[in-house]
Amino acid sequence: MSGAGYTVAPMARKQAITFETVREIARKLPGTEEGLAYGTPVLRVNGHIFTGIPINKEVEPNSLGIWLTDVEQRDALIAEEPETYYVKPHYESYPIVLVRLSRVSREALEDLVVGAHRANSRRPPAKGRAKKTRTRR
Repeated sequence: MSGAGYTVAPMARKQAITFETVREIARKLPGTEEGLAYGTPVLRVNGHIFTGIPINKEVEPNSLGIWLTDVEQRDALIAEEPETYYVKPHYESYPIVLVRLSRVSREALEDLVVGAHRANSRRPPAKGRAKKTRTRR
């Protein structure tokens, strides 16, 4: 578009956030392992799942499960942005927040994924976990 001697670039469309976006973010983090849990994609560090596609039947389509440091952090996210973050009864006793991928910003998603990775990378390696061949460094 142009006018009065200047050019205006068309507005960039917001790129849809998908699990592939989550993978892209996590692949940059040391020790990230890609795998499956109950037949759906998950990402692990030290053998611990830090994010993945939840399969519980109560979860809304196009949602992501993120492991947080504690339930209080989850409750704060839900209170601040209930249109983006939620929890279902199956997950209430765990420090997990469900994220509507259609509502979350890339920046917020990056913060959540990095924080979940950091929290789980500090935990001792999961017992009985064989070393994965798809480790990202």
